[in-house]
Amino acid sequence: MTMSRGPSSLPGQEHHSDATVLMATGDSAYGLARLGRSWTWLLGSAVATLVPGVLILVWPEASLHVLAVLIGLYLLVSGAFRFVAVFGREEHGERLPALVLAVLYVLAGVLCLRNPLQTIAALSLVVGVVWLVSGILTLYTAIAAKDLPHRGVVLGAAVLGIVAGIVVLALPSESARALTRLLGLWLVLLAVAETAVALAWRAALRKTQSMGPRAPTGAA
Repeated sequence: MTMSRGPSSLPGQEHHSDATVLMATGDSAYGLARLGRSWTWLLGSAVATLVPGVLILVWPEASLHVLAVLIGLYLLVSGAFRFVAVFGREEHGERLPALVLAVLYVLAGVLCLRNPLQTIAALSLVVGVVWLVSGILTLYTAIAAKDLPHRGVVLGAAVLGIVAGIVVLALPSESARALTRLLGLWLVLLAVAETAVALAWRAALRKTQSMGPRAPTGAA
C-alpha cells in the first residue's frame, strides 16, 4: 500500500491558480497525482485485495488454475493501483520505492497468469515474496516520511504485510489446502488493514480541509 507524505500534499492545499492552469492544460500527471492522493483510491485497492481473499476462503476446493488466475489478477490490479499512487508523492525520492513495488506486483501477476498450472508452493512463494517486500517498503515509507498522518496505522499495516510474507514463505508446502486457506485469510486481513489506512487518510483530508483558510468577513 502507498501513502502520500502528509497533510502538506493533500488535495486542496495547492494554490488555486496553479491547479487551474494545470487542469486547463489537461496535465495527465496532475490528474494522476490527485487520484493517487485520494482516499477512495486507497479504498479501491483494499477492495481489490478483499475480493480474491473472500473468493479463496469460500471456495477452497477451487482448482489450481482458478487459484493462480485469482492471485494473478489480484497482483495485476494491485500493481495498477500502486502505480497511480506513485504520482501522489511529492518528492521524487519517495516515488522510487513505490514504483519498484508497483512493478513487482505487476511482474508477479504476469508470472502467475503466464504459468497458471504451477504448484501451490510456487504460488505461495511468489505471493510471500511480494508481501514481504511490500511490507518492508511500506515500513520504510512510514518511518522516513516526515508528515505522514496516522503513522501508527500505516506502521501496523506494514508489519502485517511482513508477517504475512514470512508466514506464507515459512509454512510447509505439503498441505495445499492449508496454504490455500492461509492465502485467502491473509488477503482478507491485508484488505482490512488497507481499509483502515484509507479511512485514516480520509480523516486527515477532512481535518486539513476544515483547517483551510476562511473567507474574510466584511467590516461592521
